[in-house]
Amino acid sequence: MLFDFTLDHEGERLSGVYGGVYGGEPSRATAVVLHGAGNSSMERLLPLVQEFVAHGCRGVAFDFSGHGQSTGSLSELSLRRRFEQAVAVIDAYGGAEGPLVLVGFSMSGQTVADLVAHYGDRVTALGLCAPAVYAAEAWDAPFADGEGRFSRIIRRPDSWRGTPAFQVLRAYEGRAVLAVPGTDTVIPSAVTDAVQDALAARAQYTRFVLPDAQHQLGMWFRDHGDDRRKFVEAVLTGLDDHGWSGSPCCDAPSP
Repeated sequence: MLFDFTLDHEGERLSGVYGGVYGGEPSRATAVVLHGAGNSSMERLLPLVQEFVAHGCRGVAFDFSGHGQSTGSLSELSLRRRFEQAVAVIDAYGGAEGPLVLVGFSMSGQTVADLVAHYGDRVTALGLCAPAVYAAEAWDAPFADGEGRFSRIIRRPDSWRGTPAFQVLRAYEGRAVLAVPGTDTVIPSAVTDAVQDALAARAQYTRFVLPDAQHQLGMWFRDHGDDRRKFVEAVLTGLDDHGWSGSPCCDAPSP
């Protein structure tokens, strides 16, 4: 069962859900599931959060400001504010200690990398789903209306190569699963390949291929229970050993 919460943060109200046993189990892993950009929200990710709970984790998801049930303006949101909001939610509902499992869709690929840099060894597993990464100079830029500084930066060819996310992911030594759709018209294959190269450097890495899926993997996992379960099991492989007991790099096709 998932329970609703609201969290006041910098004058905005963040709406979210949590589930699993809270209190008395500091070593219990908390899975934090982060939605993407545009019209995304946590709603499509609730079955995935419930799957993590069913596998023994505590689960947390929320709407970034300007999305779903949270207040605030999407045009005023930025990568920096996404990171800060995620930290506020994790600190309030993920506990002060215990393993963190971070799952990010699309734009939240960058947010997951920022959180890994912040929480360090506490992060024991990652699930990156058709992830995006962004140039360092885009971090503080408000998303605006699609015509502001953020949009100009990300439209510049190969600007993503200047992301700090690659350095973070190359240094990460826990469990990492990269979920890749068969067709992705949003994230260039060069970005996906670069994320894979970074994860394969030190992490216990698995490439999880969904041949029939497209970019919106949140909706795919919502509608395909077998793939959802297999993805969660892949992310949680070897969790007790800091992510090092699973097999190295492999493809996990959908049934």
